[in-house]
Amino acid sequence: MGLVLAVVSLVLLLMQVLLIARAVLDWSVALAGPPSYGSVRSRLTAGAHAVTEPLLAPVRRVLPPLRLGGVAIDLAFIVVFLAIVIIRSIIT
Repeated sequence: MGLVLAVVSLVLLLMQVLLIARAVLDWSVALAGPPSYGSVRSRLTAGAHAVTEPLLAPVRRVLPPLRLGGVAIDLAFIVVFLAIVIIRSIIT
């Protein structure tokens, strides 16, 4: 049973890293502009979105982004990230 929990914890850790990478890549658009087609940043962004979106989309349907003026805060991202942190702390 310990091996199964270790594997689950590792998968959750990898998902945390991918969520952080997605956040950094999304913010890079604000700082450096949109990535050019076929660039490394474009491919990394597409990969991070492809892996994390199946986890975020169902939560986003229940909990839409919070609009504050011209800014939208993705509450689904925050909820999923905190849920992963809590689950990892429980199983370790």
